[in-house]
Amino acid sequence: MGLAPAPEVRGAAALEEFVRQACETVWHPVGTCKMGQDGMAVVGPDLRVHGIEGLRIADASVMPTITTGNTSAPTIMIGEKASDLVSAG
Repeated sequence: MGLAPAPEVRGAAALEEFVRQACETVWHPVGTCKMGQDGMAVVGPDLRVHGIEGLRIADASVMPTITTGNTSAPTIMIGEKASDLVSAG
């Protein structure tokens, strides 16, 4: 692999196009069903989906923001909390 971007990639527009074509995320997607109590939240602190009875979400999608580390441990904790909530009734 050579120098990236190539030396001929010059200027803001060319660099932006290079970034759009060459880069990809290494982050795990989170936050598509944000947990919270604001207008953007999909689930509440009890992991129940707002407006849908009997449905909870217990995965990384409820994280309101991405963690600074791997999402595995926080996701396991969300699952454990969901288990406690369901067991309690």
